[in-house]
Amino acid sequence: MAAAVLEPASSEDWEQPLLNGDGDERSKDVMETLQHYKSRWRSIRIMYLTMFFSSVGFSIVIMSIWPYLQQIDKTADPSFLGWIIASYSIGQMIASPFFGTWSNCRPRREPLVVSTGISIAANFLYAYVHLPPSHNKYYMLAARALVGFGAGNVAVVRSYIAGATSLTERTNAMANTSACQAVGFILGPVFQTLFSLIGEKGISWKAIYLQLNMYTAPVLFGSLLGIINIVLIIAVFREHHVDDLGRPQNSINTETEENNEVVQDNQRYIDHVAVVSTNFLFFVILFIFAVFETIATPLTMDMYAWTRKKAVVINGLILGAVGIESVVVFLSVKELSKRHKE
Repeated sequence: MAAAVLEPASSEDWEQPLLNGDGDERSKDVMETLQHYKSRWRSIRIMYLTMFFSSVGFSIVIMSIWPYLQQIDKTADPSFLGWIIASYSIGQMIASPFFGTWSNCRPRREPLVVSTGISIAANFLYAYVHLPPSHNKYYMLAARALVGFGAGNVAVVRSYIAGATSLTERTNAMANTSACQAVGFILGPVFQTLFSLIGEKGISWKAIYLQLNMYTAPVLFGSLLGIINIVLIIAVFREHHVDDLGRPQNSINTETEENNEVVQDNQRYIDHVAVVSTNFLFFVILFIFAVFETIATPLTMDMYAWTRKKAVVINGLILGAVGIESVVVFLSVKELSKRHKE
């Protein structure tokens, strides 16, 4: 439970802890300062933005992968498209425990910056997969796998938000995180639709061998968002940890016997069935979504004789509508959780 946010009378009050007790500095009821509270929520909002940018980077190209693949490599078939789509998830699956372990041992800023840098490099590789004289489809496979590896920072984002919020703040914060992810899914296809106005031919920048068209412009835009994200993480993001009551952990003597008992009690009462069930539900949701992102574009092109450009535009609008529906659900869950148990 966060302390009430009141404007202090003087600058000195910013450095004074908010107390529930009689003013004893060693009291276990020490709460966070207003300055700490603002810094903590500023960092949480940076994590919201990181989740949003990661979702945009994923969804901004999924409707155009198949037509782009057909353009750069005539030997590619729909089966190989499935591998390209799967490579993102495989990369994220491998990277998530890696970055999670890294964030447990080192400041979270490190894995966040490195993972975002990997995504930026992978997007540039995706923009240049047309250059090699052969085996272009394998370069695209590698690019999407690296983008997925960079997206492993989602685990770091969620763990940070869980550790930087009190018990009463956590549900809302997690709902906001999911909403930012859903908004990213919405705007990604919308950006893709807008970039389709450039056309398949686009503009050639011969000095750097770059073809700026409806397929490469989205990933370059994603790289720009990644660079902005890195700057914000380095300049604004700060590490914060609070307990379930919202007290900064560095103000609590965690080495005392009483606190050790609290930790053991919390671990003893973890509902493992609920944890496994929610993970399985999340798996089912992503499994269904993977069907759409894999076959929607080639299926509509075959069934309705759509051109590559038309398929990208219309499927992008469909996915955007699905994303809007997701945001409505997330906001509803946020409100319902205030009245009912999860």
